[in-house]
Amino acid sequence: MSSTAVLLIQLGTPEAPTASALRPYLRQFLGDPRVIEAPRWLWWFILRWILFRRPAQSAAKYQRIWDEKTGSPLLHYTRLQTELLQQRFPHLPVRFGMQVGNPSVASVVQELIHQHGVERLLVLPMYPQYSATTTASATDVLFQALMQERRVPALRIVPPYYQHPAYLDAVTAVIRDDLKKLSWEPDHYLLSFHGIPIKYAQRGDPYATHVKRTTAQLISRLGWPRARWTQTFQSLFGRDRWLQPYTEATLEKLAHQGIRRVFVATPGFTADCLETIDEIGHEASVVFREAGGVELRQCPCLNAHPAWIEAMATLIREEGQGWI
Repeated sequence: MSSTAVLLIQLGTPEAPTASALRPYLRQFLGDPRVIEAPRWLWWFILRWILFRRPAQSAAKYQRIWDEKTGSPLLHYTRLQTELLQQRFPHLPVRFGMQVGNPSVASVVQELIHQHGVERLLVLPMYPQYSATTTASATDVLFQALMQERRVPALRIVPPYYQHPAYLDAVTAVIRDDLKKLSWEPDHYLLSFHGIPIKYAQRGDPYATHVKRTTAQLISRLGWPRARWTQTFQSLFGRDRWLQPYTEATLEKLAHQGIRRVFVATPGFTADCLETIDEIGHEASVVFREAGGVELRQCPCLNAHPAWIEAMATLIREEGQGWI
C-alpha cells in the first residue's frame, strides 16, 4: 500500500443534460464566492432568479454535446486522463475529483485517506493558467475536505504550468495534429481562453498575464505570422466588462474583413467541455457563418493526447521528487 497518491482536480459537470440536473450544479458553481465576487445577500437574490430560468437553457446546450455512450465529455476525458496516468504510476493511487458535482473532491480525499492510508498527496489542478476563479476555487474545495479529516496528509500542489515546456509542447502537438487533418488552409487562427471580469484582474488576479505568456510561447513554437492570429476571451457571463477581445466579436469582425476560414484552439482547457464543443464548435461557428464566414474548425483540447498524458506525468514527477 503506497503512502503517496495523485489527485487531479477538475471543475465538474452536471449528472445529466436536464434542467433538474443543471439546477443543483449551477447552484453550487455560481454560489462559489471565488466565481462570483459580489455581496452574498445580493447575489443569492440574483441567483434565485437565475436558477429559475437558466437550467433549461443550459440543459439544451448540454444535450447537444452529451454522448449516448460516454455521457459528459468533461467527465469522459477526465476519467480517461486518470486511467492513462495511472498506467504511468502503477504503484500509486491516481484519482480525480470534481469541484462541482461527482465524484466530489471530498469523497475522493476520504477514500484515499481511509481506504489507501495515504500520507502524502500530490495535487494537479487541471488549469494551466492561474485564476482565483479556477485554481484557488479548486484548492478551497480541497482544504474544506481536509478540514473534515483528523489525519491530514502532507500536500504538494503542482503550480500553474502556463509556461511549462511539457504543457506547451502538448498543446502544440494537438494543434499541429489537428491542422494536418484539414482539407483547407485557415485564413486566420484564434487562441481562445476562458474570460474573467476585468475587475478581477484589477484586484490582482494574474490570469491575463498568464494567458499572454502562454500565447507568446505557443506562437513561438507554431510560427504563425503576426497578421494571421488573434488571442481572444470567451464565456462571458453577466453585465460586467470582461477581458477582451471577445471571441465571438472577433470572429464576426474577421468575417466582415473577408476572412472565410478560421481555426480556433482553446489552450486554457485541458479537456473538451461545453465551453469548447458547443460554445466554439456550435455557437461561435454560427456567429462566424452568419457574418459571412465559411469554415470554422474547433481544435480538440488536450484530452487524452499522448503528449498531454506524458506532460501530466512530467508535472507530477517534478513536483513529487522524493515522494514517488
